[in-house]
Amino acid sequence: MEHEVDHHTRVSPSNYRGVRQRKWGKWVSEIRKPGKKTRIWLGSYETAEMAAAAYDVAALHFRGRAARLNFPELIDSLPRPASSTAEDVQMAAQEAALRLRRPKISSEVGAAGGGSVGPIRVGLSQSQIQAINEFPLDSPKMWMELEGALLLAEPMLCGVDDAEWMSEYEEMQVEPIWD
Repeated sequence: MEHEVDHHTRVSPSNYRGVRQRKWGKWVSEIRKPGKKTRIWLGSYETAEMAAAAYDVAALHFRGRAARLNFPELIDSLPRPASSTAEDVQMAAQEAALRLRRPKISSEVGAAGGGSVGPIRVGLSQSQIQAINEFPLDSPKMWMELEGALLLAEPMLCGVDDAEWMSEYEEMQVEPIWD
């Protein structure tokens, strides 16, 4: 189910419980705590389905198996919050939403009027993380070591034969330039 926001800031209604669309097109989800007036903010998402999955996690946690869910077929696979604190419910809701995230297709990224490309999470091994931390490119130590190595190195002229260079240099030393 795709919804688009036109230039008149018309918002499409959601067919999912606990989900609404902001004027700028993002889908948001929240749930009211049972027996209270307070709400738990579940997040802002790219799609209505992601927001609906976030709501389902919270509804299942607070209302049990009798909760009216957007995706009842996912009841056994939804993440469970560690506790009833807002932070734990939000984390489990975020996890459920990310499971429904659609990967971007290359044609969508360059499409006219397409959304911006967000940050990409890359998994690194422990040894890669250690290497990055031990040898960062912006390290003052690295620059000092590089400077020391350059000062110790022999001067190098690229593209000039040493014999030619020395003879031209020697000529300049022997022949006065003002005569």
